[in-house]
Amino acid sequence: MLLIQNAHLIDPASRTDGIRDILIEGEKIIKIAEHIAPEEAAGCGPETAGAAAGADEKTKDASGKTQAAPALTVLNAEGLTAIPGLVDAHVHFRDPGFTWKEDIDSGARAAAAGGVTTVVLMANTKPCVDNADTLRYVLEKGEKTPIHVATCANVTLGMKGKELVDMKALHAAGAAGFTDDGIPLLSEETARAAMEAAAEEGVPISFHEENPAFIRNNGINAGKASAHFGIGGSDRQAEIDMVERDVRLAQETGACVVIQHISTKEAVELVRQARRKGADVHAEATPHHFTLTEEAAIRYGTLAKMNPPLREEADRQAIIEGLADGTIDMIATDHAPHSAEEKAKPVTEAPSGIIGLETSLALGISELADTGRLTLTQLIERMSLAPARLYGLDAGYLAEGGPADLVLFDPAESWTPERFYSRSQNSPFLGKTLKGKIHATICRGRVVYPFAEERAN
Repeated sequence: MLLIQNAHLIDPASRTDGIRDILIEGEKIIKIAEHIAPEEAAGCGPETAGAAAGADEKTKDASGKTQAAPALTVLNAEGLTAIPGLVDAHVHFRDPGFTWKEDIDSGARAAAAGGVTTVVLMANTKPCVDNADTLRYVLEKGEKTPIHVATCANVTLGMKGKELVDMKALHAAGAAGFTDDGIPLLSEETARAAMEAAAEEGVPISFHEENPAFIRNNGINAGKASAHFGIGGSDRQAEIDMVERDVRLAQETGACVVIQHISTKEAVELVRQARRKGADVHAEATPHHFTLTEEAAIRYGTLAKMNPPLREEADRQAIIEGLADGTIDMIATDHAPHSAEEKAKPVTEAPSGIIGLETSLALGISELADTGRLTLTQLIERMSLAPARLYGLDAGYLAEGGPADLVLFDPAESWTPERFYSRSQNSPFLGKTLKGKIHATICRGRVVYPFAEERAN
């Protein structure tokens, strides 16, 4: 058993915002109250009598045999905020196929360090997740990590944009949703059929919205940044064109459609209008898109190269406004690990993407909560409850009988990442002073960060 005392609990589901004690037994929260004494904790669960006195106390199991009662660990969280474990619905762990960048084990470690207790993985691995065998591999390996690992499957076979996967079979095998993230689905006929199939299964389908007809050298915004590098870059119309199509198709098909890593003010407005018309459209914002602009690409080069690219200040502000009014209902990192050797290539050759699991909460606090654009409750809702509800996951809330997945952090404490736990280090935030330090991540009722070897030192 674990008793957390004196925590400032923020729960977006119940709107709780105050000092609470939290009692955990096994993988569940069994009591939340303004005060829970250790002696009281001992009698809360059917298997906890005598726990506060330690393992020397005895209880009887169902067969009547005497056994040691579980010991009670008391954690004083005074000065810390307790929130639901974060749910990141857009993550790349590169496993199978690209494990020198990241694998499921190292990715889970990075997630735990960032307060993320549930991830939804993307399917652009090698082989990609267009079949039951690869899906099973990812899920079974994920089960062995200290966090919850879900995954999407692909929309089309081989991510070729032509023939749809067997969504019914893959959903039955455990796919949380469907996406060809990394490659846009260009055929409207295929996109419509995919939405109809996903709607029949009742699962989200997510779209990478970049029309290559408007792109010359992707990853850098067509504008000031592309002029700096002397390349064509990615025009904003690449995103606008495809979002316009897909919000229309979402309304026509009734599918639950996710616009991934939104980057332009025009796309934000398209989503806003579609939602007002009743379309089941959702949108993700990444921390880097609400924090940085194309100026960062000029300053950091390939460390700030991503698809879609960092845009202009007006776009950043539109994304923040979309998060504030609920047009954009999720914050997702698009955690995209790459090796130092890959990122050292010229800007036209280096891969796009940055890692983000370990900095997402801090960037949300700095750019959204501390600036007053979102309340801390709204921020946590966008980072936990909303993505959990979208994917039908038992996560994102703190309640009696609910999962013991939570984070203890100090929103006012500064920290500087000198090295990330991710296998890759491709981030412009490395070495930068951030605000909002995580002190503990608890998943399934167990402390999964700090890691055991660090707690022993």
